[in-house]
Amino acid sequence: MRKIALALSAVCLLVGLNHSVMAKESVPAPLNPGVTVAQLAQQVPVHWVSVAQIENSLLGRAPMAVGFDIDDTVLFSSPGFYRGQKEYSPGKQDYLKNSEFWEKMNNGWDEFSMPKEVAKSLITMHLKRGDSVYFVTGRSQTKTETVTKTLQNDFLIPEPNVNPVIFAGDKEGQNTKTQWLKDKKIKIFYGDSDNDITAAQEVGARGIRILRASNSSYQPLPKAGSFGEEVIVNSEY
Repeated sequence: MRKIALALSAVCLLVGLNHSVMAKESVPAPLNPGVTVAQLAQQVPVHWVSVAQIENSLLGRAPMAVGFDIDDTVLFSSPGFYRGQKEYSPGKQDYLKNSEFWEKMNNGWDEFSMPKEVAKSLITMHLKRGDSVYFVTGRSQTKTETVTKTLQNDFLIPEPNVNPVIFAGDKEGQNTKTQWLKDKKIKIFYGDSDNDITAAQEVGARGIRILRASNSSYQPLPKAGSFGEEVIVNSEY
């Protein structure tokens, strides 16, 4: 009788161990390693500013010339560039050297571009101050363009204050925006790219970074604040 009891105990023990192993195997592995409070609190030492702070910094200063880059700065224009790549050089960047693409981009495809909210606030502020607003883009120049009219409509710029878009081009190894900023005596220049900031700093202008949206077709994303410039908060849209 005792042997039977011992045998039953052994069977129960084996069954219990087996269930325990199965239970452990059925526990799902963690989906991610998690994060600590210290990691969440980590911040990059960037000089963040708001539109209101920029406006406040200009109190008492006479009207001046200010400049804006276009793509990813005042317009989210990726839809046009995405279409251009699919149509002229799928999977490659060759379309950016295709004159047919630029003719279409500069003559209508910006109707699919979305004006950025931060640009609306900045342009309204500068116009209220009486500043002259220029748009200086790295796009290739074309015989005709509707970009100026699109920007005027998107940002409600009064006719007397409209300056034609400056197409500085984008020659390799040469930042052609620099000369335009110098020629127009631009004191503040807003842009999303490193070239925008360095061009401003080269002519002694105040370069202010606007964040490029993370879903922009222009990749990789630049390192905002890497030149010690001011970076506008919440400016990715």
